[in-house]
Amino acid sequence: MMKLPTASEMLFSLKCFAAAMLALYLAMRLGLPRPFWAPMTAYLVSQPLAGAVRSKAVYRLSGTVLGSIMAVVLVPPLVNYSVLLTLAVALWIGLCLYISLLDRTPRSYTFILAGYTVGFIAFPALMDTSTFNAATMFEVALARVEEIALGITCATLLHTLVFPQSIGPVLLRRLDKTIDDAVQWVNHALLGTDAARSAGDYKKLAQDITELRMMATHLPFDTSNLRWTANAIRILQDRLAIMMPLLSAIEDRIRLLRPAGTGALSPEWQTLLSDIVAWAQRGTTVSSNTTAAELIVLRQRIAARAPSIDGRASWQQILEINLVGELNKLLSACESCLDLRRQIEAGLGGTLSTPTQELTAIPTRELHTDRGLALMSSFAAVAAVCASCAFWVITGWPAGSAAPMMAGVFCTFFATQDDPVPSLKMAFFYNTVWSVPFAAVYLLWLLPSAHSFEMLMLVMAPFLLVFGVLFARPPLAARAFTLMIAVLATLTLNDTGTPDMITFLNSQISQGVGFGAAVLFTQLFRSVDGQWTARRLLLAGWDEIARMGQAIKPPAVIAVTIRMVDRIGLLAARLGAGTGKQEAAGNALDDLRIGLGMTYLMRLQPRLQRHAVSLQALLQALSTHFANRPAQPTARPATLLAQIDYSLGQVCAIPPSIQQHKAISALAGIRRDLFPDAPPYQSREPQGKVSA
Repeated sequence: MMKLPTASEMLFSLKCFAAAMLALYLAMRLGLPRPFWAPMTAYLVSQPLAGAVRSKAVYRLSGTVLGSIMAVVLVPPLVNYSVLLTLAVALWIGLCLYISLLDRTPRSYTFILAGYTVGFIAFPALMDTSTFNAATMFEVALARVEEIALGITCATLLHTLVFPQSIGPVLLRRLDKTIDDAVQWVNHALLGTDAARSAGDYKKLAQDITELRMMATHLPFDTSNLRWTANAIRILQDRLAIMMPLLSAIEDRIRLLRPAGTGALSPEWQTLLSDIVAWAQRGTTVSSNTTAAELIVLRQRIAARAPSIDGRASWQQILEINLVGELNKLLSACESCLDLRRQIEAGLGGTLSTPTQELTAIPTRELHTDRGLALMSSFAAVAAVCASCAFWVITGWPAGSAAPMMAGVFCTFFATQDDPVPSLKMAFFYNTVWSVPFAAVYLLWLLPSAHSFEMLMLVMAPFLLVFGVLFARPPLAARAFTLMIAVLATLTLNDTGTPDMITFLNSQISQGVGFGAAVLFTQLFRSVDGQWTARRLLLAGWDEIARMGQAIKPPAVIAVTIRMVDRIGLLAARLGAGTGKQEAAGNALDDLRIGLGMTYLMRLQPRLQRHAVSLQALLQALSTHFANRPAQPTARPATLLAQIDYSLGQVCAIPPSIQQHKAISALAGIRRDLFPDAPPYQSREPQGKVSA
């Protein structure tokens, strides 16, 4: 049963309708050739959150301007060479799609618009080349920019000035939920109170971090003071990402040191871990001074638990050193997260501290990208556009220009999905089955009967207001939006002043041909399943670790962590809930910890060389191992374990220092993550270098 609309849904629908009608009125008063582009654009950029509207408006206008400029550059010189022009437009659409898929943020909208805007301007202009010239193309492109700009401006003004809904509260709720999830994982990892729930904590936190990163892209455009804290929020996301490998490592070491492992945790350890959990849980509710004072005491107690290490150190002592190092890193990450959260709260009142403003966040370009998959998507779009154009030219169909336009649009819209075909079929169904009756009624009956703008508003109101409410409901948003935009697109592609049934039917059939081409070529060249994508995510992680050991300069720890945590989030979303699939996602987290361990060793290498300890052979052996993982994913060579043990023995034998403890911690972590079932390390004086 359909629910009655809520006040917020009705307000959103009214604002969308008012923006669309204002844009339509101005477009008609200015005498623009296709005035219905303006209201359709107003709906395209409308979002419940004002910040999202403003960011989408900027990206859409930028993309439209870039695409219009490209149309003016490409079309006039090639207008008499249909094959070359078709290829040029198709390649441009493919290039823009490729670039957009490498930017996994809302900014990619700019390149999506820049791509298919060229098709929307160029293909209709080719229907009558006898009167075509460069000035005509410029006028068409200028009119398109004006129509789009009107829709964008009206939508932005209405959603910004009339009861704007800030993205700030929504983002803060999501941020607090992510912090709560991290604190819950701290509880599960350190106390081991809920092993079953702890097993899924890392996947939930990885997905939370990725979603937050996407949402925060809109924050600089928000209407609240929170927009000034955008950099602090991005840095907080970076710190939360660092907590993932730390917590998973701590959880493993504590499990190993409990009675079922190589030894039992002492009562002092148990009390210390309980106090760390209590500190983290009340960190957001007490002052920063209180938190800092408690933190100093906790660090002193952790340092007191570190055993003395020499060449005869036991595996349990080494694991305790590793646990001490990871706990110190965890406290630093938690302290940074809690302090940034307090700074963000202060920023809401306009009092963000200068040091916080000067912090540098990791750019979103550090997120995982799949260039191969992006290239496949681009090729499918190029093939669909070229095939649609060939069909149009060969048949000599006057209304065939809509086919390549629709092929380019729908190959672009769903390219971020593993298998876009089901979504394409859904869009095709709602465009051909449901939108046609609505479009026919408006185009052939209601609009010709509207002899004033007031009457035009009256006939458009029922459809747009009802579907505007459905657009505001997440479960129905995709279908309602698709149908509504399909009807408005039909009005933009037809002359609403002199409509006729033949032209209307030709337009609908031409759009159907474009849809069919998009579905066909996407199915042939781009459709993959989640398992295939998951495999590529694993391969990307192994390749990065393989290159890491051969790097001259150690990579940034935070950048590596963010990129690999992002992969884990993408991997978890595709692997489902099966036991074997959960293990695959967990193995990716193990790979992340190994990669970070290698990074730490690379940074410690100059200090260790002063004691005649070289880890270069081990790093090279680890790099070779991960380079061979695609061919032998389960192989764990004994020579690599021997190399790790040899390096561990060398480091244990040097004089005690902070660098020694850090190197032991990194080596112990790598050994444990690569060889979880290996016998405990046996201390021995180094007898000679073991070959990798």
